[in-house]
Amino acid sequence: MTSKNINIKAKKMMLLIGMVSMTMTFAGLTSAYVVSATRSDWLSNFEIPFYFTISTIVILLSSLTFGMSKFFVHKNSKQNALISVLLTLILSFVFIYFQFKGFGQIIDSGYYFTGAQSSITTSFLYVLVMLHMAHLFAGLIILIVVFFNTLNDKYSSSNTLGIDLGVTFWHFLDFLWCYLYLFMVLYK
Repeated sequence: MTSKNINIKAKKMMLLIGMVSMTMTFAGLTSAYVVSATRSDWLSNFEIPFYFTISTIVILLSSLTFGMSKFFVHKNSKQNALISVLLTLILSFVFIYFQFKGFGQIIDSGYYFTGAQSSITTSFLYVLVMLHMAHLFAGLIILIVVFFNTLNDKYSSSNTLGIDLGVTFWHFLDFLWCYLYLFMVLYK
């Protein structure tokens, strides 16, 4: 096995370990959510903000556009790859916008993260969504790096590791959000 292959395997393994640790973090938080739902002060009639539904659609679209950029890199179509990465960046900011609009809906309902006007239900919601957004900011950095690497011809059909890892991480973030969204909608 060549040192290049060892380097590729190491980078893929590091990404996998990172994704597994994030999965464990969110599994622990959603388990705590389930346990806390038995409390007498749990809001069983709380509705998830509609803006979170819109953001879910947007993040799924961003997975599609980033996947297209990978396809275009594999086909050595730099211009199409750049357009797809740029669309993904735009969609990621639209996702963030709708996340904050969702928080606005929660606040308009009279619920805050902490204090007298908070509830355990909405506090969990804030933690889950904000922790996902913290990981999304790491994804934004990856998107920007991939954009500039594509712009500077660092990728080709024979050198796709960077975009392959970036797309894998982005799809993971999208899957994670869909899991959290469905969990919050279906588990009451």
